[in-house]
Amino acid sequence: MKVRIWAISAIAATLVLTGCKGFWDAPTTTPTTPTTTASSGKFFVLNAATSQLVGYYVNAGVLTSLPGSPYTLPATPQAIAISTNNSFLYVSTISGIYLYLISSNGQLTLGNSGNPISSDQAVSMQVDATNSWLLDVASGASQAFAIPISPTTGLVTQPTEQYVPLSSTTLQQIAISPANTTVSVAMGAGGTAIIPFNSASTNPFGAVTTAAVKNSAGAALSVAFNPASSLLFIGETVASSGSNSGGLRVVNLSTLKEISGSPFASGGLAPYDILPEKAGTYVYVVNRQVSGSSTGIIQGFTISSTGGVYSLTALSTTTPAGTHPVALAEDNTSTFVFAVNYDGSPDLMGFTFDATTAGLLDAAISSATGTDPVNASAIAALQ
Repeated sequence: MKVRIWAISAIAATLVLTGCKGFWDAPTTTPTTPTTTASSGKFFVLNAATSQLVGYYVNAGVLTSLPGSPYTLPATPQAIAISTNNSFLYVSTISGIYLYLISSNGQLTLGNSGNPISSDQAVSMQVDATNSWLLDVASGASQAFAIPISPTTGLVTQPTEQYVPLSSTTLQQIAISPANTTVSVAMGAGGTAIIPFNSASTNPFGAVTTAAVKNSAGAALSVAFNPASSLLFIGETVASSGSNSGGLRVVNLSTLKEISGSPFASGGLAPYDILPEKAGTYVYVVNRQVSGSSTGIIQGFTISSTGGVYSLTALSTTTPAGTHPVALAEDNTSTFVFAVNYDGSPDLMGFTFDATTAGLLDAAISSATGTDPVNASAIAALQ
């Protein structure tokens, strides 16, 4: 799961990690007149400016707070990840990584006696498919880390984190393939790292291959793997022509070569997050802004394959987002795609899949996630 923070103050406070209803009441309904009757699975949003974690689900078109939400964090949050067994939620802050236990109703309980499980100040995290490793990258570090965790308790199982050296310190995002065999790291101007991964090994990382950025003036901001194929997606700046020069590169991991037509114009300047939908038929790119505006958009693509040869086709209509959108998530019912906007207008948006035009996203939910400005910076949904 993914995070982006552009302008936060580094305030380290020691606060109680429990529900805090007195600070502000999370919205329980939005919009007043629902535009959909659909329901979603549970998901969680980080509010960087208020150091809070909020949980929601959509109930028959109405955004509803999960029990216990919101939660006050001990320091400014930076990243969030949920284990693949939906039992544990990890929140990275500037004071380390904290563990929460997820109950069946979505309520969270702070684990590890309220202490961080790691001192890593991760800017991006993801749990592997065996729930045995918490992978992370930290700003200013030149390594990818693997924290050994218990699939039963979520706690660290041995004292030594494993790591692999990388050729850059401008690390942006980490992702692991659905097959649990490959890790990728977006490294800004340093390009993209592709790393073999073996969860059964004491040190799960293999030798690093680095793909340079498409344009020397560009930067790799985001990475994601398609769940239904061997495709790796990379979001880069200055990777396509025109005033909106962001691009989506598509690499076939079987050959380590880009597919025909790659990179594909992402429709904006900064492809900040990439969401392949669960069936592997579509991939969505959120652009933090477009030329001349701070408002972002979501560009969708259809993924197809003929005789093992992959191709992407941009959807003809883009989806408007809010001000500086930074992250996307699909809920575990495959009904909604959610987006968070760092500078609001609004903080949270929810979209359903159009019944007529395949792949198109229809606006359905629009809400604040606290008393603005909250700087909604990351989102993670149960899997």
